[in-house]
Amino acid sequence: MAISISLFSIGFVLLVKGADFLVEGASFLAKRLKVTDLVIGLTVVAFGTSTPELFVNLFASIQGNSGIAIGNILGSNIFNLLFILGVASLIYPLTVARGTVWKEIPFSLLAAVILGVVANDVLFDQGNSSLISWIDGFIFMSFFGIFIYYLAAIARDSRNNQQADKDKKSLVKIFAALTIGLLGLAFGGNLVARGAVDIASRLGVSQSFIGLTIVAIGTSLPELATSAVAACKKNSDIAVGNIIGSNIFNIFFILGISALIKPLPLTGQINTDILVLIGASLLLFFFMFTGNRRTLDRWEGVVFILLYIGYLVFLIERG
Repeated sequence: MAISISLFSIGFVLLVKGADFLVEGASFLAKRLKVTDLVIGLTVVAFGTSTPELFVNLFASIQGNSGIAIGNILGSNIFNLLFILGVASLIYPLTVARGTVWKEIPFSLLAAVILGVVANDVLFDQGNSSLISWIDGFIFMSFFGIFIYYLAAIARDSRNNQQADKDKKSLVKIFAALTIGLLGLAFGGNLVARGAVDIASRLGVSQSFIGLTIVAIGTSLPELATSAVAACKKNSDIAVGNIIGSNIFNIFFILGISALIKPLPLTGQINTDILVLIGASLLLFFFMFTGNRRTLDRWEGVVFILLYIGYLVFLIERG
């Protein structure tokens, strides 16, 4: 057990540091391309901070550990919405762009709803069991393609209004940061996936529980750090864009890739977690019209954090 926990911890350190290098390199690259903070938040920062989830899921899928793969994505998205946005809004109330309220947030809600549909073959297709098949993976990837097309459009529209960054980093430094980040994520993801399975088996709990809690929170540490720092700097576009972009990336791209590698069988209890994710997404949209419009106020952040604590208590009781 001690060896498993040690390897698991080393893996998390590699994941966090790898994501840090990757985000830094990607951000420098984005500045060279002259795009807005919102575009940076929704793309390079969101995708960069989601790379721990990507690598954990890649190794979990290859090893056939579907409980870790599904739990990691659902747990990360719930943690992102309820805890990270809650903490960030406590630091500084987050004013959300109009386009984010009416486009990106609904798109992240759509991702959760589609996941709920494809995860219920028994209900919708009268199948004997439910799984996310390679066809479902292709559907996810198709929606991700639509999202990328949308981001490319708003990036193109924003470039004309951006001034060139005076403090440009050399392409060599950018490439080095990206390479170090990817290597750290590759090794860290492998250690975390293997360590999580071993810990789950030794503790006698399900892989899904470990994925929804320890793995999900651990792989979301880059999102937490990024959004908290952005809130301290009063940069709401990065703080919110990071979370919304990550949640869309997690479902449509990471689960899509995972299902294409190997179909992911599901248990019935996962529906509860999907409903929690859908509910959190709806609540975020609702909060855009309460108090200060298009702002996630501090009291709303407190509600999010309390809801996440309640969700953790529920997971512990469910085991």
